[in-house]
Amino acid sequence: MKKKYKFLFLKLRDFFLITFLSFFFYFPKELNASETDLGKRIFKNNCAGCHINGGNIIRRSKNLKISSLKRNGIDNAKDIAEIARQGIGIMGGYKDELGDNGDQIVADWVWEQAQKAWIQE
Repeated sequence: MKKKYKFLFLKLRDFFLITFLSFFFYFPKELNASETDLGKRIFKNNCAGCHINGGNIIRRSKNLKISSLKRNGIDNAKDIAEIARQGIGIMGGYKDELGDNGDQIVADWVWEQAQKAWIQE
């Protein structure tokens, strides 16, 4: 009798494990709603002072619009995260302010906004 229940338990455990992993890997690696909100909040608190709606109040050519990003050799969210973390030119880095993974979260949000031409829905 014990073997039968142990076997059933293993099958159920495997079923839930496979279901969980399938669910996790099935969805695209786009931002989910909570990361989007967090990215927007991080941007508002740390970046929007200079980069209002993706612009730049200090150096207009160094804005966060897709054409400007690409012209400056920034082709993905990873590049934006590095700049947010370490800084570039006269812009200092925000590693301490952004915390763990905050640079990547805000970079994903910025990259998504740049793709949408900073038009809010």
